[in-house]
Amino acid sequence: MSATQTVTGTTSDVDKSTKFNLGLPSEHKPLSVADQNEITGTAEYPPALYPNYLPVWEVPQAKYAPLEPFDFVDRAIAADDKFPDLLPPGTKVKNLTAVLGAEVSGVQLSKLSPQGKDQLALLAHQKKVLVFPDQDFASLPIGEAVDYIRYYGRLFLHSHSGAPKGHPEIHIVHSRAGNTLAPEFFDLHTHSMAWHSDNTFEVQPPGVTFLYSLEVPAEGGDTVFADMEKAYERLSPVFQKILEGLKAVHTSCDQAARAIAGGGYVRREPIDTIHPIVRTSPLTGKKALFVNPQYVRQVVGFKKEESDHLLKFLYDHITMSHDLQCRVRWENGTVVIFDVSLIIAIPRKRLILPQNRNTCHSGITDWMDGRRRHIARIMPSAERPT
Repeated sequence: MSATQTVTGTTSDVDKSTKFNLGLPSEHKPLSVADQNEITGTAEYPPALYPNYLPVWEVPQAKYAPLEPFDFVDRAIAADDKFPDLLPPGTKVKNLTAVLGAEVSGVQLSKLSPQGKDQLALLAHQKKVLVFPDQDFASLPIGEAVDYIRYYGRLFLHSHSGAPKGHPEIHIVHSRAGNTLAPEFFDLHTHSMAWHSDNTFEVQPPGVTFLYSLEVPAEGGDTVFADMEKAYERLSPVFQKILEGLKAVHTSCDQAARAIAGGGYVRREPIDTIHPIVRTSPLTGKKALFVNPQYVRQVVGFKKEESDHLLKFLYDHITMSHDLQCRVRWENGTVVIFDVSLIIAIPRKRLILPQNRNTCHSGITDWMDGRRRHIARIMPSAERPT
């Protein structure tokens, strides 16, 4: 091999490593039309079940102004804590773990009255992660799903991702069929955990977040959640007192850098925002840790080594405390019909509502065979953390 080839190869490896150090990259280049193979299918993979939810990018690129403050109204405040409109007789609430999360069956969320929607917000405050099987959000006209969730606050427009055509309020988590992202990622990493709370770099970060699966692998791609209120409660009173009053810098600069490295869009200029390390719920008065390794970079007033030491302890506490976590398994099927040699999987849709204020989460990239994963996310913004 010549010296020129050696240098070129080394430079290529460094460039690839740098991009992957920003996190699992997007496989998508900004296109104004949906991926044709996802629409028609290929010899190896069937067409996408929900082609109307495939991501596209506007041309020319949109430019978003900085977000303006707005008066947030927490719908949970007016809710009846007996939940008569959300949980009538016949519904079931099954806890996911002894600490965190619940699966609620017998409720069709799209049919809720305003009172039921308010009670949904309150239940999300209490359980922090809610799983609703057999929902029809994916089958609704997209505009109806967006308008439904707009009830909970101003919807966030993602600065980098593609969205269903005409609906930038929806962030699409999409790994196309036949993708090789996972094997490429694990060539350079030992795990895929990327703990975060969504968009904490915003002045008014999201509250209740709506996630609904469109099409996912039969196994793999779970999401793990951690209870940040319980994480705070587990700390000693002396350590809690040390943390209170401390603030940290949250940034979107790395997210923008990842978009640029992948040839993607940056519709809104990246920002740094200072938030308290311990935030207090205006509804319950409970305190929760509000830091995460994806977006937090510095404890205000600390030197770098001091800041790194404190943040590492907090991150280890959050991510290693499995007794404060729950693991949610996404499902795309599993009513199975046997007819001689025929097996048909009928989609079973689920919607997951995490509380972004008092939980932290990470997706898990553990399927290696290129199956499609297609999830929609809509995020109403909430109050500024205090």
